[in-house]
Amino acid sequence: METGTVKWFNNAKGFGFICPEGGGEDIFAHYSTIQMDGYRTLKAGQIVNFDVHEGPKGNHASLIVPLELNSVPPLDGVSPPELAILA
Repeated sequence: METGTVKWFNNAKGFGFICPEGGGEDIFAHYSTIQMDGYRTLKAGQIVNFDVHEGPKGNHASLIVPLELNSVPPLDGVSPPELAILA
């Protein structure tokens, strides 16, 4: 299983791309392979574990396991509690 960061994910279309931790080409991610209960989605910047499979149009992820939502890095290095204080 590999680790990567979600580059972007379009909820309306149900797909996006993952940047693998070790570098290389972005990996296609489809909502149907996200391993979670309820509404299956990913957020840009979220860390995920996944398996990679070679397909006719390039690599695609399967068995995508999102890690904690708070693993999404803060914007501009400021964490959400600090944003509230600055407001």
